[in-house]
Amino acid sequence: MKKIAALSAALLLTAGCGATRATGAGAPITVRNCGVDVTFDQAPERVVLLKSAAVPYLRDLGVLDRVTARAGQYPQEYYDDATLAALETIPLLTDKTDTSGHLRISKEVVISQQPDLVLGEVDNLSRDTLSAVDIPLLEEPAMCPGNVTSARFDDIFAQLTTYGKVFDRPREATAAVTALKDRLAEIKSPRSGRTAAVLYPTVGGGVTYAYGSAGMAQPQLEAAGFENVFAGSKERVFEVTLEELLGRNPDVLILLHGDGDPRAVEKAVTGLPGAEKLNAVRSGNVMTQLFNFTEPPSPLSVDGLERIVARFPA
Repeated sequence: MKKIAALSAALLLTAGCGATRATGAGAPITVRNCGVDVTFDQAPERVVLLKSAAVPYLRDLGVLDRVTARAGQYPQEYYDDATLAALETIPLLTDKTDTSGHLRISKEVVISQQPDLVLGEVDNLSRDTLSAVDIPLLEEPAMCPGNVTSARFDDIFAQLTTYGKVFDRPREATAAVTALKDRLAEIKSPRSGRTAAVLYPTVGGGVTYAYGSAGMAQPQLEAAGFENVFAGSKERVFEVTLEELLGRNPDVLILLHGDGDPRAVEKAVTGLPGAEKLNAVRSGNVMTQLFNFTEPPSPLSVDGLERIVARFPA
């Protein structure tokens, strides 16, 4: 954690001092995103963030100063002091979401920012809508509609490399990938025979979701030394009943949430009738973690892995 924080701080300071590489000097760059070719004649200079998932990538490349506006929620727990300071200088367009937690923002508000790149696709502002006014959009690959590829830590390295190309920061991308690989190599968690489940509860009553083998929860649990009790499901996420959970009876529960009180998130599971019979609940092995510490694949997934290992040492 300290290594990457130091690297991030150094890159942010470099960006803040204006020591940026010249852009537009070479041929146009084309990257494949969600099955679409996206071409840049030069490195983006006016970026609008509609989701927080790209922040750790931009931080590690030292290009947060290219973000001219942001929307959505950016929980402080995700970021070190240098990143928080950089985010606080970026105007927030809106953090309002609908009842399902999805950002709602108008096309006019985004276009008025005159971006040369939008990061993150939202329900009412699609790639096609922005493309019609010549604004490119990039989404995190794991969030692409119809994505069927199982997530791996290698996806993080690949996405860092992609952003390095887009922002003309190949050396910074290589350094960031090396730092992440070093951190992963330091985690020694051989399989211990313990089982776990990663859930996304609905606070206040409602559906509980579980994560199968397709999402980032799977390699994260494997790296932490756990067997995912839902690894037999090829889905990324799906509805699960308490009866199903009791039938698999994991030793550890990791509960993901977007925001709000972690205690309420935990209560949404432990307060269910019969939940006291779960091994994880009986032994107190329940951990609540913000969503982006697992999904989608990003440098924050490595932070999340370190947190899991610290909470449940082998």
